[in-house]
Amino acid sequence: MGSITIEGGHRLSGETVVQGAKNSVLPVLAATLLCGGACRIRRCPRLSDVDAAADILRYLGCSADWEDGDLLVDSSVLTRCDIPQTLMRRMRSSVIFLGAILARCGWAELSYPGGCELGPRPIDLHLAALRTLGASIEESGGKLYCQGRHLRGGQIVLAIPSVGATENAILAACGAEGVTVITNAAREPEIADLQDFLCACGAEVRGAGGSVITVEGCRPLHGCVHRVIPDRIVTATYLCAAAACGGDILLRGTDYRHLATVTTALQQAGCRLDCGETDIRLRSEGRLQAVTPVRTAPYPGFPTDCQAVLMAALLRSRGTTVFVENIFESRYRHAAEMQRMGADIRVEGRVAVVCGVERLHAADVFAADLRGGAALVIAALQAEGCSAVHQCRHIQRGYADLAGDLAGLGARVRQNTE
Repeated sequence: MGSITIEGGHRLSGETVVQGAKNSVLPVLAATLLCGGACRIRRCPRLSDVDAAADILRYLGCSADWEDGDLLVDSSVLTRCDIPQTLMRRMRSSVIFLGAILARCGWAELSYPGGCELGPRPIDLHLAALRTLGASIEESGGKLYCQGRHLRGGQIVLAIPSVGATENAILAACGAEGVTVITNAAREPEIADLQDFLCACGAEVRGAGGSVITVEGCRPLHGCVHRVIPDRIVTATYLCAAAACGGDILLRGTDYRHLATVTTALQQAGCRLDCGETDIRLRSEGRLQAVTPVRTAPYPGFPTDCQAVLMAALLRSRGTTVFVENIFESRYRHAAEMQRMGADIRVEGRVAVVCGVERLHAADVFAADLRGGAALVIAALQAEGCSAVHQCRHIQRGYADLAGDLAGLGARVRQNTE
């Protein structure tokens, strides 16, 4: 599983380049199935989730090969339209392949996905969207059996702005005759990046970034070269690490517009941020201040994926901060591990109250999910002594080299294999 060893108490300084966005590249890789040709995905992060997506593509008959940091995918030939349980369980977002396979093949057979345990994350919205386009879907024995040889455009109204359901609807709509309108669509930057990729392949998709997306289906598609947007969650993680430890860091190749709610919270905590077109500089001195209540919400609200890392940054703040998790259940599993380091956190349901303490002490802790694992590393960077974060397979799902990037900024941190 591996672990990360951290010696706390060191300021961060220097600069690093932010990786491509995990939550962008995964739907883009699924979308390559629609092209029937060769695509080059630039700034593709080397993550275990990306490896899982590439293995799914290879299983389906595509080629997927790394070349100079790019991932080259050729979907000219598909030999299968099913994904077995062993591959589906490697990542939660594997369900994004459903819409693309259905649009390309006219049928699909998938097992239910895996990924981080963050409480119930039903895919009902995905299935309802596909049924609106004319798909027939049966659920039996933990599998989905889908038929959709004659998909037709329609009016899809999402009950909530689900990112995955929006992406699946867009991909399926590319293979549906006529026009599809998706209302109450998710507005995340990753949705806009998927639109940019599809349009570069010849698709007609409009409105991503807003709440209404229009897709004109059945257009001939081709391969393209696409550069993935920077990862806003990784950006937030490194900003929170520097805020917690104190220091002066510069993050290059990122976009401040994608995480305004996070940078606002860090400024309120006492950090100084200077944002350029493609870089962010953060300076932090002394203990942070508590901030006004942090309520997670769909974009452009505060990202649920940043809740844990901001909490970690505020463990030694002056005052009390309240967190309200509105997106996922079971997303405070990191709190109990932080308490082992001396953090003062009280959790009740969807609310966590963080009372800042003067000192944290080292401990051996265990990552239960991706973002919680990164937050534990941030907590350990502030703790007195040497800590170890175990079960780092979760962290490797979303960070190409968390330990290496932090070490490059001056942290005393080491990735171990077990």
